[in-house]
Amino acid sequence: MLRAVVKLITLSLLLWLPQQNVYAAVAVSAARIWPAQDYTRLTLESRQAIRHNMFTVSNPERLVIDLEDVELGNILNDLTKLVGDDDPYIKSIRVGRFKPGVVRLVLDLKNEVKPQLFALKPVGEYGYRLVLDVYPAQPLDPLMALLEKPETPIPEAASAPAATGQAAEEPSAPKELPTEEKPSLTQSMSIGKIDTPPPASPPKNVPELRARTLIVAIDAGHGGEDPGAIGRNGSREKNVTLAIARKVKTLVDDAPNMRGVLIRDGDYFIPLGMRVVKARKVNADLFISIHADAFIKSSVRGSSVFALSEHGATSTAARWLAKKENEADLIGGVNIAVQDPYLARTLLDLSQTATINDSMKLAKHVLGELGDINDLHRGQVEQAGFAVLKSPDIPSILVETAFISNPSEERRLNDEDYQMKLANAIIGGVKRYFAQNPALSKPKFAQAEF
Repeated sequence: MLRAVVKLITLSLLLWLPQQNVYAAVAVSAARIWPAQDYTRLTLESRQAIRHNMFTVSNPERLVIDLEDVELGNILNDLTKLVGDDDPYIKSIRVGRFKPGVVRLVLDLKNEVKPQLFALKPVGEYGYRLVLDVYPAQPLDPLMALLEKPETPIPEAASAPAATGQAAEEPSAPKELPTEEKPSLTQSMSIGKIDTPPPASPPKNVPELRARTLIVAIDAGHGGEDPGAIGRNGSREKNVTLAIARKVKTLVDDAPNMRGVLIRDGDYFIPLGMRVVKARKVNADLFISIHADAFIKSSVRGSSVFALSEHGATSTAARWLAKKENEADLIGGVNIAVQDPYLARTLLDLSQTATINDSMKLAKHVLGELGDINDLHRGQVEQAGFAVLKSPDIPSILVETAFISNPSEERRLNDEDYQMKLANAIIGGVKRYFAQNPALSKPKFAQAEF
């Protein structure tokens, strides 16, 4: 009887105790901001999913995000330090405790935007991620951006993310923030401005090209949240590919009647399908995606060039590589809720036989040039189902410049002189392709003057 009474009293005391501490607050382990002309991305990483709510406030333009049951610590408080003056869309960020159980982020904006807020499940080395993409309300016209010379260059700071590290320990004092107003949320995708330096004198011994301006879309693989392959000494594929892509663009712009377009001109992520869309929106004549391969064996080395396949991969290695590259969207972070009709039309299962044939011709020319400066991983062009090559009307190739997982090739990939040799090899193949396969007229971009 006494034992039963003691159990009853113990149970009553447990029921009486406050319940607010039963569930621990979610700790944000890292925060990163990736500013770019295309869009600015803010990422909050944690070990548990974060419940959230977002709405916009006008006059002045603000974006408000409420985070439920989140610990207010140093990581979130340091968000205020991550926004640079050169961010195209975000002026500043304020963070504070809005009410019990809710941390509020207020983003002061430079102009009207169309945000996307979505959650990502753990993948690779990442935990749960809450991702905010801030797009401009009025997307930039890529053709006008290509034709017009920018008044000011894209800031160098836009090519590197701002980030904070591990989770905080103690919450800071609450701050006053705007009260909740009627929410509004729309979604958009956009195209960034393209740098257009003046053309220079053509190099010697170059086959003659047609008078029409030819557009070459140059895609630096990976970027932003997606580092790509990482070398033994810490080199990141996304940095190497961007450095080489910029050199290729310089050489393309130096050639007569040619203009290069960088699909990614900074350290930010672009979904694979949108890379195709951006190339088509500038009426590109060619699409070249630049990568630096990796393998589990550090002894593997050499350059490779790939084209799209309609009937399966030409080798097990090509199939494995295509699968790995196609998973970039999972790492980089794509809002799968957004259904872009232009993207859907672009990636229809069209007959691509003629385009693939042209892609193979281009790939053979580039592979031949690469063979003059590096060993070839295989002596022939390979094919597989790379998502980034699926433009129905633009000859497209993927260049694996070298194996970043090979210590010797990793060192060469970080050498600017060798990067320029790779760029020269790529543009050499492009010029030989155009010399033997004159591009057809493209009415939307007819005889543009630069």
